[in-house]
Amino acid sequence: MSADGTPGGPGDDKDARGTRPAPDVRDPDEIEVRDPVSAPGPDGVPRRTTRRFPKFTRDTARPEGGGRAADADAAPAARQWPIIAVLATVALGLLLTALDQFRIGTILIGVALLAGGVLRWLLPNVGMLAVRSRFTDMVTYGVLGSAIVLLALMAQPNPWLQIPFLKDTLHFTVAN
Repeated sequence: MSADGTPGGPGDDKDARGTRPAPDVRDPDEIEVRDPVSAPGPDGVPRRTTRRFPKFTRDTARPEGGGRAADADAAPAARQWPIIAVLATVALGLLLTALDQFRIGTILIGVALLAGGVLRWLLPNVGMLAVRSRFTDMVTYGVLGSAIVLLALMAQPNPWLQIPFLKDTLHFTVAN
């Protein structure tokens, strides 16, 4: 008992009724330890103060290859050369497609995506070519690029690639 008759002494944190506050109630002046893996805010300080996942996502973490592909003193176009190379190749493929070279243009678009997957695999920093994790980017670029190239090779009339079982499968499914 303290001198005024209330339970607890000077170093005790019990209230007047002799009970301790709930453990999840925090004093606003108390120092909190911030989560070391939380994403930094605009000022560079980590924003999350708990280890619980937030109810609403406010920001995203940079992909693992999301750094600049060249030094900071280089021109902005040189810093992002992997995505510029892929986009320039896709633009050339679209131009060829618009100029009535459908097959060559679409093959070029697919090859650009495949090259993006290879760049993502080989280079540690690919700039804005990195969207997700390295594995996810490689699989996405590879599957989309392969599908576009295969479809361009099989396009009618006069396909450059004929797969015999696809024709039999088509006749079987249409006939039944």
